[in-house]
Amino acid sequence: MKTAIIVTLLVIGTIIIMGSAFVSIKKHFEGRPMKRAFRINLASFAVVLLMASIFTITAFATENDAQQATEQVATQAAEEAQEETQKQEKGSSHGIGLLAAGLATGLAGIGGGIAVAAGAPSAISATSENPKAFGKAIIFVALGESIALYGVVISILILSNL
Repeated sequence: MKTAIIVTLLVIGTIIIMGSAFVSIKKHFEGRPMKRAFRINLASFAVVLLMASIFTITAFATENDAQQATEQVATQAAEEAQEETQKQEKGSSHGIGLLAAGLATGLAGIGGGIAVAAGAPSAISATSENPKAFGKAIIFVALGESIALYGVVISILILSNL
């Protein structure tokens, strides 16, 4: 069936291309310009080539679809059974990992807040007394804020290993 469709398509394509070539030659002998005939011939060739490729791909794709669907259903059932087993085994370790990630972020945020609460007023007073000390003072405030960022990074690392 599939080979009959492909052969029929190739025969029809060949007839269309030969017909457009015949019309082009006839128009050339009538004295009309060849540019338009050449464009028509090229366009018909492109259309036939596109149709041939689409029908060929479709013919071979439908053959493999039935086999792939059966294999996919069997594979999916096996994967679901395996995932269910893994979920039961990972249940408690997953919860502990989430708790660890939350604690890492929370405690680092609290520590960073305490550091900024102590460093920022000192930086402001140092800057008000000597404006040139702003660069040095802001570094200490930024160091306090970086503690919270380290906690977030550790949380991301924990969550990526769950």
